[in-house]
Amino acid sequence: MNIRSLTRGDGVVIGAAVLLFIASLLNFYSYECNGRSSLSICPAEPNGWKSGLFPVLPSIFLAGIIAAALIVASRFQPEGRKLVGLSLDQWGTALGVFAAWSSLWTIAGGSEGVSPGLGQILGLLANLVIAATALLAPRTPALKAPLLGAPAQPAPAYGGTGQMQGYGYPNPGAAAPYGAQQPYQAQPDAGPATGAQQQEPQQPAQAAQPGPGAQAAFAPFWFAVPVTRPIYAEDGSQAQVAELTPGTWYLAVDQRGQALVAQTQDGRRGVLHDTTGIQRG
Repeated sequence: MNIRSLTRGDGVVIGAAVLLFIASLLNFYSYECNGRSSLSICPAEPNGWKSGLFPVLPSIFLAGIIAAALIVASRFQPEGRKLVGLSLDQWGTALGVFAAWSSLWTIAGGSEGVSPGLGQILGLLANLVIAATALLAPRTPALKAPLLGAPAQPAPAYGGTGQMQGYGYPNPGAAAPYGAQQPYQAQPDAGPATGAQQQEPQQPAQAAQPGPGAQAAFAPFWFAVPVTRPIYAEDGSQAQVAELTPGTWYLAVDQRGQALVAQTQDGRRGVLHDTTGIQRG
């Protein structure tokens, strides 16, 4: 589970769910007991958890909180996984709309001497935010943007080259989209070869170009994905091996047509079918 898979819309939904839980603890109704109403005895103001208000708790507060949980949980599930024909975010959207609808009709009712309490008002606002965000997030770029940006690499020490070593970091050079030509890097002149250097044949700086009909040799490289994408088993089945997440560099060890065979930090390998927009190190 990678928190960088969350979007700004998910952050709004999480905040609204927290507000909804707080609202469930506040008074759901407010009574006017100042002698001008028909209430002879002023009752205690109940919150959403009182059994006498059933079904307020499951239809308004729990429904909205569960809807938010399903929407957020869908970000950590592989694409295409469904529950009874619908994905988790679709279930969450439907439940969020139901909770908002229940809140609206509840607050529209009432009787003499009884008015909506703070918990009922905040519950309606929170459910409306959850439902609206769930419906608008797939069509609103501002809500689809990542909640957290990619981790910034630390600045190099004084006099350092800025190159970071170890698995998970790309080779030196500017990042470029997959498939772009990399500029040729000239090797520094080491002077005339002497001794053992003269006995060894000089290695070509660049592999010879393949002839017509031949396929160029694949050279492993580092890459990063713009959004969370799954990789599947190399045997061609639909079994998911792992999930690649933004902000991490992975090693491409082979190429199969337009697909890449990627290797994760723990050594698992799988086929990445969707290579659009990946960044090459």
